[in-house]
Amino acid sequence: MNYAFRWPFFVVGIMVFSLGIALTINMQHLGIHPWDVINVAFFNNFGLTIGSWNIIVSCILIIISFCLDRTYIKVGTFFNAILVGVFVDFYHWSGILPTATHTWVDIVFILIGIVIMGFGGGMYNAAGVGSGPRDGFMLSLSDKLNAPIGRVRIITECTVLVIGLLIGGPVFIFTFIFTFIQSPIFQWTYLKLGALVVKMDYKRSNRLKKHTHIS
Repeated sequence: MNYAFRWPFFVVGIMVFSLGIALTINMQHLGIHPWDVINVAFFNNFGLTIGSWNIIVSCILIIISFCLDRTYIKVGTFFNAILVGVFVDFYHWSGILPTATHTWVDIVFILIGIVIMGFGGGMYNAAGVGSGPRDGFMLSLSDKLNAPIGRVRIITECTVLVIGLLIGGPVFIFTFIFTFIQSPIFQWTYLKLGALVVKMDYKRSNRLKKHTHIS
């Protein structure tokens, strides 16, 4: 594998994904992703930062996944757990993102944020250095229960959403339509950029073979 290409590709994907999360959280009165609902709820109730709760929840999920089925836990999974939280906090700290105006403009910004999340998620997954903590958790759970991943994802995210709602997380219309927008963008990006990553691996392999042959 061409890790010299994959790792920077992964980190840029994480940065883009985190940017989308931070932007949607700024428009949280319209509703945010279920996993972010619970992070914001913990932040509102117990302090720390939203990024810190992202890291804490991610680490808990990694531990559970490791106990269930360590297949999906790779080095990139740990970097994902830390970097997403760090970048989300950085974007909020920097003040570079637009804040809610409670006008129609907020709808435009949250849609942009969802698109960015879909693109960034597809990008860092295409790097192939490890599933995200949430994806790894749901895949491990699916394998352990011998249940379809789609069903496990729906049940898991609904459970997280209910918990977040009960402790005061921001749930509104976009919370329920989030997946319908993000998932197709994620899939398209993952397939397209995944093919690019494989192509770069192939080119590097050919260069190494030529170099070895010449030597």
